[in-house]
Amino acid sequence: MNVADALKRVLVGRKLASAQLGETLLPKRIALPVFASDALSSVAYAPDEIILTLSLAGVAGFFFSWQIGLAVAVVMAVVVLSYRQTVHAYPSGGGDFEVATVNLGPNAGLTVASALLVDYILTVAVSVSSGVQNAKALFPFMVGYEGVVAAVIILVLMAMNLRGVRESGTLFAIPTYGFMFAVLGMILVGLFRIFVLGQPLNAPTAEFDVVGDPFYSQLTGFAMIALLARAFSSGSAALTGVEAISNGVPAFREPKSRNAATTLALLGTIAISMLTGILALANLTRAKMVDEAAGVHFTLNGAPVEDHQDTIIAQLAATVFDVFPVGFVLVITMTMIILFLAANTAFNGFPVLSSILARHGFLPKALYTRGDRLAYSNGIILLALAAVGLVLVFNASVTALIQLYVVGVFVSFTVSQLGMLRHWTRHLATEVDPAARRTMKRARAINAVGLTFTGTVLVIVLASKFIYGAYLAILAMALLFVLMKLISRHYQKVAEETALSPSDVRMLPSRVHAVVLVTELDKPSLRAVTFARASRSSSMEAVTVASDEEHTRHIREQWDALDPGMPLKIISSPYREVVTPFVKYVKGLSSGNPRDVVMVYVPELVVGHWWERLLHNQTTLLIKTRLAFVRGVITAAVPYQLASSRHAIDRVVRQDGAKWRRPGTGTVHSGAHLDDE
Repeated sequence: MNVADALKRVLVGRKLASAQLGETLLPKRIALPVFASDALSSVAYAPDEIILTLSLAGVAGFFFSWQIGLAVAVVMAVVVLSYRQTVHAYPSGGGDFEVATVNLGPNAGLTVASALLVDYILTVAVSVSSGVQNAKALFPFMVGYEGVVAAVIILVLMAMNLRGVRESGTLFAIPTYGFMFAVLGMILVGLFRIFVLGQPLNAPTAEFDVVGDPFYSQLTGFAMIALLARAFSSGSAALTGVEAISNGVPAFREPKSRNAATTLALLGTIAISMLTGILALANLTRAKMVDEAAGVHFTLNGAPVEDHQDTIIAQLAATVFDVFPVGFVLVITMTMIILFLAANTAFNGFPVLSSILARHGFLPKALYTRGDRLAYSNGIILLALAAVGLVLVFNASVTALIQLYVVGVFVSFTVSQLGMLRHWTRHLATEVDPAARRTMKRARAINAVGLTFTGTVLVIVLASKFIYGAYLAILAMALLFVLMKLISRHYQKVAEETALSPSDVRMLPSRVHAVVLVTELDKPSLRAVTFARASRSSSMEAVTVASDEEHTRHIREQWDALDPGMPLKIISSPYREVVTPFVKYVKGLSSGNPRDVVMVYVPELVVGHWWERLLHNQTTLLIKTRLAFVRGVITAAVPYQLASSRHAIDRVVRQDGAKWRRPGTGTVHSGAHLDDE
């Protein structure tokens, strides 16, 4: 095992065989934190975004926070019920992409896929950025370095997910359940103190006044509608992550669909309880936040107030646990961790969806394969790099990133619900069993309500957020859609060009001209000559390039003395080049007949250390690269193992469990071989 392999083993873990895939399947208790951490954690920043937006209208705007929270909760309940139908109807893991493709066509499927891929990237960026913002309450040194800290955290999450779904899920389960316990406990304790003990609880910002935007301050007419629509669209971020379970059904234990549906129901119940509870407690304690970027600010007795921009959860925790500091630390710590780990939902959803798209030829095929730990490693790495780029560009600003957010998920919600309507209508046309028809009609009604709600929210989101940054997300989706279409077109063209025909099976080359590159008259070159002679080509010749007159004369004298069995051709090179004259000569040998082949044999040294690769085979690599584009020319590298290659061979032997049988010293190149034990 070399240094790179050892480091990979430490970071990722031991390799898992394909037959061990069943060991990675998730029970419900692990699936909930794996797939629902995004939706659960969004209650940590969705209330903030609602209250920040309402602050534009001054103190009077905060009165509407609970109504908006209730509206978001209703939409979430409808969406959860709708996706329960999806996981039963499409348990293969395609989720919204499969629903849209099967029922509405490939373009609809790609629209959903592009929206989800962009939204998954934003999920990682927003969740981690929000975690950094909450972490500043405990670690003030992060101020000014939010983007860098967020980027490091994303890379750590990437490494954890490369170890596999089940292992990362087990690791994330404790903090996810800890967050549920901390937030729900805070809500219950706060409500108990207010309504049962009759204690007046006031948040640190309760006595502050708010100077809002004059346009919204009257809260009448169009201004009121625009403000409430914008606040609702920001709060709708709480729904992100709901669709991840429908994409991850294959990761559940049997019965997959039922376990996924149960997990969805648990997710909806817990998330709605937490969201409405936080907003209710914020109203009761008069907790406030202001959108400083929009010019809104706090005042106290007419004087401006600064340095009071803690998150709503931080204010509530400080208020509820004012006599129990451990409770405050627990809430903030769990919130910070869950926001970091919420990105895990995307780290499970994005690679699976990318793999499905790659299998259908819409993304590079490298995204289709599983890594050493049976996770889709390339998809995980791609997601992490994209999210790192976002947090660095926006310096982990949740307020800036949230404007790009939500659009993609509601595009997928709406198209998926329309697809499910088509699905049930199609099946009802052929179903005759009354009980089955009743079930299908009930499911279709649920999806119809879901379509109405999600479609309405999508219109609201687009109308209220477009000029604030949503257009960037839409542009990214459009570019990704076009890119996937181009990739698909390329793969289709390659498939057509490489498809077999009956004549291909029987057709043999009419003539083969063998050419051996000779740069030195040594053992590797003579081995290439031997291979060329063994191929019994129609004609054979060795070729050397006269880049150095004395060296070329020496090769000619040695060749005549050895007489290897084929003529030596010397190519002139007045500018001392080797690659270009040789490639030009080989091109001239091509007759244009598609059945004629020029076979080029190039000696190649096999070395055992990475640094030796920098010292050898550079000319060989350039020649192979140049000739790869010449029609009718086939290049074969003839390997010659140096003594140092034993180190590489030993590494392969230890990994593969084979037995290396070495001959005597100095003969590794000629007689060494592997025997299976």
